Amino acid sequence: MSEAVKIQIMGREYQVSVKPDERETLQAAVEMVNAKLQQLLGKNSSGSESTAVMCALMIAHEAVVAQRTAGLDMPSYQRRIEAMIRQIDQASMKQEKLF
Repeated sequence: MSEAVKIQIMGREYQVSVKPDERETLQAAVEMVNAKLQQLLGKNSSGSESTAVMCALMIAHEAVVAQRTAGLDMPSYQRRIEAMIRQIDQASMKQEKLF
């Protein structure tokens, strides 16, 4: 069950809903967003909307890079799973022919 949690991003308070076991990862995400916003605002004093968009882009890019360097190549896993399913189907058809 989710619970309401207050967080602060750039000194502004927000209330979000989070599962108790995800509270720690939420806090880590808040810290990451604050750090990226500080990084962007230090270089550019553009509007808050464009700063938020750039922050989201930077975080998303880092997430994609982390997934790829961690070896999480989803299309490859999907192909492997599909090949396993075909092998299982073939094996089960052979079994059905025996009976």
